[in-house]
Amino acid sequence: MRVISGKYRGLNLVPFKGEEIRPTADRVKESLFNILSFRVAGATVADVFCGSGNLGIECLSRGAAKVYFNDCAKSSLLVLEKNLSKLRDGHDYSITCMDFLSFLRSVSCKFDIIFLDPPYRFDYGVSALKTISERGLLSDGGVAVYERDRQFSDSVEGLDILDERKYGKTWLTFFGKGDSK
Repeated sequence: MRVISGKYRGLNLVPFKGEEIRPTADRVKESLFNILSFRVAGATVADVFCGSGNLGIECLSRGAAKVYFNDCAKSSLLVLEKNLSKLRDGHDYSITCMDFLSFLRSVSCKFDIIFLDPPYRFDYGVSALKTISERGLLSDGGVAVYERDRQFSDSVEGLDILDERKYGKTWLTFFGKGDSK
């Protein structure tokens, strides 16, 4: 795992040990950030299932204004803190240890980018998207990115699918505010 572009390009991040954690692969991350390239600088970002902080740190490297890191696993946050300690400059970020719904219900700002990369074996992303829509957490022009192991077949009132891409076994679905809200 490494930072792909920006201020910290090439920085190796501390990986997880074991098979339980599945960080976004570098190939998928590179494609994701090619799509998001013009949205990141100055953005307010939520990395809801942050794990090691791979996606949020990439955003900080590319000039995001603030990143909210959240994970319910303290072991993930320990790895995140090791990775954040590798960054040279002061950055605006916050770290919370909550389940994803508590986090999404507690934040009071709007986000330009929201990353949803839950464990594939659970379908937490759909619940997260519903909460994002209900609470109006996306800014105008904001995007929520849901990573999972299958194509998105549900619908979420108030959000439209903007794009969907497949990379090997990984699907990325991009959501924006719908016309109904």
